[in-house]
Amino acid sequence: MSRPQTVADAIDDEATVDLLQDLVRIRSPYFEEAEITEFVYDWLDERDLDPDYHHVSEPDITGYEGDNVVARLEGSDPDAPTLLLNAHMDTVKIVEAWEEDPCSGRIEDGKLYGQGACDMKGGLAGIMVAFEALADADLAGDVLFTAVVDEEGPYGLGADALIRDGYTDDCDAAIVTEPGPILAQSDVENPALILGARGRFLYDVEVTGLAAHGSQPHKGVNAVVDAGRVAEALDELDVDSHPDLGDGSVCPIRIEGGSQTLSVPESARVMVDRHVVIGETKEMVRDQAETAIDDLDLASDVEVGFREAPADDIYYGPYVTDEDHPLVRSLDGATREVAGVDPDVAYFSSVGDFNYFGDRAGLPTVIVGPDGENIHGAGEFVYTDEVVEVARIVAAAAHSYTG
Repeated sequence: MSRPQTVADAIDDEATVDLLQDLVRIRSPYFEEAEITEFVYDWLDERDLDPDYHHVSEPDITGYEGDNVVARLEGSDPDAPTLLLNAHMDTVKIVEAWEEDPCSGRIEDGKLYGQGACDMKGGLAGIMVAFEALADADLAGDVLFTAVVDEEGPYGLGADALIRDGYTDDCDAAIVTEPGPILAQSDVENPALILGARGRFLYDVEVTGLAAHGSQPHKGVNAVVDAGRVAEALDELDVDSHPDLGDGSVCPIRIEGGSQTLSVPESARVMVDRHVVIGETKEMVRDQAETAIDDLDLASDVEVGFREAPADDIYYGPYVTDEDHPLVRSLDGATREVAGVDPDVAYFSSVGDFNYFGDRAGLPTVIVGPDGENIHGAGEFVYTDEVVEVARIVAAAAHSYTG
């Protein structure tokens, strides 16, 4: 097969949806991905696509041990670009509010239901069948398939390990098949190309007061009260804006402290989510928080830090991919060929593995994935026709981009 459209046409609707159903029926919350990892490996191996396990280890904080699945199609021209295809295999923890089996894979009215169906087993199925179709195509450049663990967990350890172990070093661009429109900064519909994302830091603020008997609070310094004032001050921080990514945001998400009855709490902790745009650096957001807290003139001692992480470079930086990049042009053309329309263009409101590729690895990265509803919640579903459409768009664009 030599034309991008021909590669897209090789993707079978029924086989793609059957694969998606198989994936959804495998329970795979983050840190519990062994079964789905083996399934993805075996699926590729049965098609002679030469997969490998890539071990992921984080012994210090989480004690996690797991495996990514990687495979590579080698092109004929060493000077042609290499494209990374990425999806994650894990889901959030199973939500208790499901009124049916959360891994049923039930299909009704073009919707396939299950935890992780949209986020992102639909996208995972899409790159699997796209990669299979590309194996029969004449490729100039390489295509690197990566199915990773722990995207939904605290640190994105699977994608982090890919970068840390050099898998992205020879890549020139990346496609991540996360569901895009549902979390876009603007109101768009598929087919859509998501060309960037905000970044994120997580403030971890320690507040230290002075213990005293609860009947005489004036003799102590109440760390819980001061923690509330810290949360309010951070909630009101000024944030920057970006012409594509929109505004940054601040959201206090946890206050904890105090335990003894009849005692003034001597310590408390405040966790605050900070989504950032390009230009808002780690140093800048720390300085802003420290200044806002200093202005409160609290009696407690306050130390502003960030969430503990396995390494200093594990954070989600914001990024934007140029609309004129060759990968974007290839995806634009593939969308018109496959769907017969021009794609919408938007930017992501939150964070994921794509931030690691777009910021840390410096790869022009585009999110293009099937949409649905109720992601991370009970009743999650993905539109099956969009899973097939995304697979075809990715296959056609990959063929075009790599030469």
